[in-house]
Amino acid sequence: MSKTTSNAIEYPQPKGEPLPEPQREKKPREKIILDERGMVDMPFLLLTVLLVVIGVIMMFSASYAAAYVDEGSSTAYFSRQGFFAVLGIGLMLFVSRLNYQMWRSLSIPILIGAAAVMLLTPLIGLTGGGAKRWIVLFGIRFQPSEVAKLAIIISYAALISTAKDKIKTFRGLMPFLVIWLVFVGTLILQTHLSGIVIITCIAAAMLFMGGMQLRYFAIGLGAVGLLAFIYLNFMDYASARITAWQDPWSDPSDAGYQIIQSLYAIGSGGLMGLGLGRSRQKYLYLPEMQNDYVFPIVCEELGFVGAMVIILLFMLLIIRGYWIAMHARDRFGALMVGGITTLLALQVFFNIGVVTNFLPATGISLPFFSYGGTALLMQLFEMGLILSVSRQSNNQLLI
Repeated sequence: MSKTTSNAIEYPQPKGEPLPEPQREKKPREKIILDERGMVDMPFLLLTVLLVVIGVIMMFSASYAAAYVDEGSSTAYFSRQGFFAVLGIGLMLFVSRLNYQMWRSLSIPILIGAAAVMLLTPLIGLTGGGAKRWIVLFGIRFQPSEVAKLAIIISYAALISTAKDKIKTFRGLMPFLVIWLVFVGTLILQTHLSGIVIITCIAAAMLFMGGMQLRYFAIGLGAVGLLAFIYLNFMDYASARITAWQDPWSDPSDAGYQIIQSLYAIGSGGLMGLGLGRSRQKYLYLPEMQNDYVFPIVCEELGFVGAMVIILLFMLLIIRGYWIAMHARDRFGALMVGGITTLLALQVFFNIGVVTNFLPATGISLPFFSYGGTALLMQLFEMGLILSVSRQSNNQLLI
């Protein structure tokens, strides 16, 4: 076989003149909105969806009698919560596709908006239980404190990631202190004790994760302790809650009634429970059984075993959240995920602690379980933020 020869003619290049390099076409920089870098963290996503499904089912069981009395239909609360659950999961998946860096640039507008709504609540808010904690904007009824919690997390994460080592000085802590005082001040006007506790704990956790020196923690702990002493001694409703916590049976028909009925529900569940839908306390014996006190109904119907399974699922979700924070690509993402996960952990701990009388009553709902459409949407929105960070994780291994 004959070898093929090339017909191309090679022209000699002049010495000292290198070959011209092909010019690359310059593309204008585009702001990335959607993030397609990787998959979301599947264990976190599956745990979230599983807890939402169980929560909606248990809320339906707990609210069956109350919905019939209040709304004339035993499925009224369930249908609303189910609708918001489906809508919230869709919102979570949509937010998970957004580039989480956009929230850093939006942190200041979010903070200002949350502060403005918090200031409006004592003026035009809805009164319930002797306090103004709800507001209606554009036909939507919600608690501004839920928005304030997320605003604290995002703004603190943005400031800490920008300030870096300045947070270790007292002067560098001043912006964080001012933000905390603004929100706590508005919560005092709303007589919102649970909101004060949660926001204070979140602020402290964010500063701790950001690297604040421990001596400032000691000073802050002393100041918070002094404020708590003054608050509990000068606010009658707060001191009444402490008394009911210490001895519910001292006033079993009023201040201690709810916690006594909660303990009855938990105790009657035993090891394996009475069975799904067979709670007796939900027939208007236990107040707020579809809201803050849904967990006692869980214990009564599913027993100790079922309650521990749900607690285990929450623990796995929280641990996975911190795992995502530890593997985030930057400090802002790590702090935002760490803050949201801490918020979730605090709400679960305080709610279960209250209904078991381990802690004084605070009025904190159980995430994914307590009735409330806008609250569920906000919680799933926060889970979407965590999933968006997981897309850009340094470790894409799903375990």
